[in-house]
Amino acid sequence: MSSNSSKIDLSANTRNSAIGLLQPRLSDAIDLASQAKQAHWTVKGANFVAMHALFDRIAGDIGGFSDLIAERIASLGGQAEGTARITAERSSLPIYPLNITDSSAHVEALSTALALFGGSVRHAIGAAADVGDQTTADVFTEISRGIDQLLWFVEAHAASGDA
Repeated sequence: MSSNSSKIDLSANTRNSAIGLLQPRLSDAIDLASQAKQAHWTVKGANFVAMHALFDRIAGDIGGFSDLIAERIASLGGQAEGTARITAERSSLPIYPLNITDSSAHVEALSTALALFGGSVRHAIGAAADVGDQTTADVFTEISRGIDQLLWFVEAHAASGDA
């Protein structure tokens, strides 16, 4: 977790604190992207095409957030730790149910994971600002905005009965 030297004008303590906020969210983001892919691969039902496409979009968007987090860790002089084994050990998200295929069950499981991730990212915005790293807070703000939109897309299916 500790940072190497960097010419970024943040103290080593600030960089280390920011890396400590980023790394757990990287694990969660990688896990969340794989959960969306699981939903994408296994969803069935009347709205298959729409749900299949939505879940794929979610996985792709979250993959982009994973890159953003990992690259911020690296820019702070840290080492991103994002292998499947590390992610499985460290993710704070609930294990995605492997026995579901119904779109409404996927909507429930994925919206729960998105909401939990969104909450942890929102908390990290303030924590990053508190340690003096506004740029990392901005990274988390960008991710939060994106997660809120994805959650809205998923929840719209539940609200309309389309799931």
